[in-house]
Amino acid sequence: MGNMLERQFWVGIGGPSCAGKSTLARRLLEQLPEGSARLLPLDAYYFDLSHVPFEERSGVNFDVPDALDWQLLKSHFDLLRRDEEVEIPVYDFAQHVRKAETQRVCPCPVMILEGLHALHVPFPCDKLQLKVYVDAPDAVCFMRRCQRDIVERGRTKESVIRQYETTVRPAAEVYVWSAKQRADLIVDGTRDEAIVIEIIGERIKDALGLL
Repeated sequence: MGNMLERQFWVGIGGPSCAGKSTLARRLLEQLPEGSARLLPLDAYYFDLSHVPFEERSGVNFDVPDALDWQLLKSHFDLLRRDEEVEIPVYDFAQHVRKAETQRVCPCPVMILEGLHALHVPFPCDKLQLKVYVDAPDAVCFMRRCQRDIVERGRTKESVIRQYETTVRPAAEVYVWSAKQRADLIVDGTRDEAIVIEIIGERIKDALGLL
């Protein structure tokens, strides 16, 4: 078993669906020194629904915290803190199941947890050294979600609209928008994130002494 990492900086990037969280996380990874950071996508931790008929899977509310396997995430978080590698699930969003393969994530000085409920309380919010909330108007999020789900996830426009109106927006009102109050930094997901990347990067470098 590995030793606890004395200097590991966890960044949480949360906010509404399609506000720009993933883009910000990727840009941040690109700007940090090579090999110093890894991404832990919260979307990987949706429960496997392979035991549920497909029609029933499609009706599951994936936008509430209970849709995520927090116990598995917590175990992976603890292992990464102990300087141990983890094998995270790879989720098939078209079928709502976990794929057979996994993705290896190695511990790094900087770990970025990105996802809808990344600022969820009490965990993981109370374990993060920097909490970033990416905000965007609901109309923008809806437009981006339609484009993404139709192109990348094989959904129909009608199904995307129905899901957004019945689960995505209502869940955001209850669980996501309030996370803004817990953020150390609020980002406008409709604007150029270059300055934000620089601010976050400087905070991380100051905390860890990265060059």
